[in-house]
Amino acid sequence: MTRPTAPNDAATLLALLRNAVGRRHVLTAPRATARFRKGYRTGEGAAIAVVRPGSLVEMWRVAQACVAADVSILLQASNTGLTGGSTPDGDDYPGGLVIISTTRLSRLSVIRGGKQVLCLPGTTLYALEQALRPYGREPHSVIGSSCFGASVVGGICNNSGGSLIRRGPAYTQLALFAAIQPDGRLHLVNHLGIALGEEPETILSRLDRGEFSDADIEDVDDRWAHDHRYAEHVRAIDSPVPARFNADPRCLFEAAGSAGKLIVFAVRLDTFPREEGTATFYIGTNEADRLTDLRRTMLRNYDRLPIAAEYMHRTAFDVADRYGRDTFFAIERLGTERLPALFAAKARFDALADRLSSGLSDRLLQAAGRFIPDPLPGWMRSYRDRFAHHLMLKVSIDQIDETRVLLTRLLPSGDAGDYVECSAVDSAKAFLHRFVAAGAAVRYRAIHADDVADIVALDVALPRNAGIWTETLPSALDAQVIHALYYGHFFCHVFHQDYIVRKGTDPVAFEHALWALLDTRGAQYPAEHNVGHLYVAPPALAQFYRHIDPRNQLNPGIGHTPRARHWTCENPESAERPQSLSENRV
Repeated sequence: MTRPTAPNDAATLLALLRNAVGRRHVLTAPRATARFRKGYRTGEGAAIAVVRPGSLVEMWRVAQACVAADVSILLQASNTGLTGGSTPDGDDYPGGLVIISTTRLSRLSVIRGGKQVLCLPGTTLYALEQALRPYGREPHSVIGSSCFGASVVGGICNNSGGSLIRRGPAYTQLALFAAIQPDGRLHLVNHLGIALGEEPETILSRLDRGEFSDADIEDVDDRWAHDHRYAEHVRAIDSPVPARFNADPRCLFEAAGSAGKLIVFAVRLDTFPREEGTATFYIGTNEADRLTDLRRTMLRNYDRLPIAAEYMHRTAFDVADRYGRDTFFAIERLGTERLPALFAAKARFDALADRLSSGLSDRLLQAAGRFIPDPLPGWMRSYRDRFAHHLMLKVSIDQIDETRVLLTRLLPSGDAGDYVECSAVDSAKAFLHRFVAAGAAVRYRAIHADDVADIVALDVALPRNAGIWTETLPSALDAQVIHALYYGHFFCHVFHQDYIVRKGTDPVAFEHALWALLDTRGAQYPAEHNVGHLYVAPPALAQFYRHIDPRNQLNPGIGHTPRARHWTCENPESAERPQSLSENRV
């Protein structure tokens, strides 16, 4: 545990940061820092500097300097979050704010013959997926966020979910992290189960170099590197508690769920066998109860859980089709490995162009999309016209025959429902179309800025026993909505609900009204995207944050918690939960 001498002004701090990482990796000009200070979907604020360490030792020294200077610290990886949890929110941070960007720290080590991995804070899901491919293994998440450059550590810190039913939320009890003590000392904790020495810089430099052997890696049967309980947990279809959600106390453990309240240097995770010979069934229906029967039957009766069951409503289908076509094209034709660089280039362009014309890059990309040929097969177009509810169900090779029989029984041909057994090409197109929906609402807002007040994006976990999972808004709320997009991870009962609200609507009041409706349904929110600066952290989650960051110097204000040091409330009214929220949330 060390405590450097505190610098007495911002100039001294900047000098220390430049000494730690080099001048070119300490960004202070507004144009240079813009893409780090503005979130992908929401959130923007000021920062003293953005620091980009190139090694774990450099990251440690940067953290030491910031802690000693008593500035607020925000850890950021890929900046792909949807609730603003890894970007500043305003400029009222105690001592000012330093953003530590971890994108240069992308090293990963495949250990134990591919059964586990060790990931540094900048490792992306895509890079991990590629590293495991020769081993016939997969990471926790292989679709969706992996397409957009999201980081592995970010997923752990946010208890992120994903499309793969058997794997549950991203979770580990094996991590290397630093915690800020109440007296302002920075303490490094090695719970990786890997012998790396005793002194912080010795531990970190060995990880930087990958300097450890199999003999240094401990067997840790009493600590988990994924959520072993989830497969059984999600099957409890009569439980009134949602299957997975961000504030679930059973998944809050040190780095897991920490949301930037710890400085995470590395995580150790299990991997999973990659399945071959899978089948995808594309299901359409106008009767939501038929999908309910399918979900309950498969969760209750199948020996193994299906692989994925991704839902999309017709409106989300349409908005993704029109406003996500260029993204679909980029992923399908260029490959996911180029997307992080493309998104970074777009962010740099926006930092320059938005001063002249806000949303110019989106308008250019949208115009280009008109020249892209229709990427979807004709039968998907037909299903769009026939059915309101769409489900992409992926199963293992040994489940194909059983699933055909079940679908034939539950979905007789006609308006009630139907299904197609997809080719490999059509399966990839269907899932990709589903996943570009997340960014399509952002594009819609940029193109129709004169009509749109904002996007109210909810990330909802419904009770496992919920019989009614569709939503009918009260007329007063419905009148404020241009489009409501519903899509999600159906068997887990996790839904993403994006409301594009009309100009003149108060988005905050609208969102609070939605929260009140969700509370009556026993829902938990957010489900997998972190509370960020959009949601109020429930009491159990706020208490977890207080426990791991007692000084409140890391990501202060997350989840509408106090920003002041030691959690004192400088403005009591700002820390109160909105009155529309009930007090029975976990």
